[in-house]
Amino acid sequence: MDPRKGVRELRSLYQWEHVKEITVLGTPKALKRHRTVRLKNGCIRNYDPSEKDKADFLGQLLKEAPEKPYSEPLMVDIDVFVPRPKSHYRTGKYSHLLRDDAPDFVDKRPDKDNYEKFVLDALNGIYWTDDSIIVTGRTTKYYSEIPGLTIKIKKLTRKE
Repeated sequence: MDPRKGVRELRSLYQWEHVKEITVLGTPKALKRHRTVRLKNGCIRNYDPSEKDKADFLGQLLKEAPEKPYSEPLMVDIDVFVPRPKSHYRTGKYSHLLRDDAPDFVDKRPDKDNYEKFVLDALNGIYWTDDSIIVTGRTTKYYSEIPGLTIKIKKLTRKE
């Protein structure tokens, strides 16, 4: 039996309704792995090295937060705009121009899923009740002159 049977019919019953688009300027942060350290007294402590970055990020977005966190299935698309390295530019009097072979998409670290996890974790409980209600979405990394993030939130609604 095909597990995808009926998916087309199911998709025809629902539509995505645009809810919010948010732009955050500044160099995007990726989620850092949780750390475990052993203290001098022998105790073990777990900590989140991204905690301060998440709090700063959320602070920029609180003014646009919904009155009540979304609780229905969501789609979250994230566009990450990373600053271009100096090697993408020409030299000499043309140093303000991009080289012809400069890429448009970022194929370097950090991984796209770490950017995605950072955003989803930071907005958890404020923009949505829990990030488990996010059923789909995409994250794309671009090079840009202006670093930042764009987050597009859509909710799933039944067609009438």
